[in-house]
Amino acid sequence: MAGYTGTKEDHLRRLRRIEGQVRGLQRMVDEDKYCIDILTQVSAANRALQAFALELLDEHMAHCVAEAVAKGGTEADVKIKEASEAVARLVRS
Repeated sequence: MAGYTGTKEDHLRRLRRIEGQVRGLQRMVDEDKYCIDILTQVSAANRALQAFALELLDEHMAHCVAEAVAKGGTEADVKIKEASEAVARLVRS
């Protein structure tokens, strides 16, 4: 079971809202809106995606990583390494 199973519907609702923001960006470009206005909306969409990613990472740590650490062994090492790499990717983005 995925760590986000309990909040799956919330995540899907959030992703649909982000999808709407991106479609809004397409519409703004199609309508030749002012560049700065488009960039402002790009920033908002990026923040929304980052917030989603952080929430998903938090759930991953609380469920998947915690479960692996409780079991111990190489699976714990793998999950911790995966989480660390995911954090690094988020920081770089």
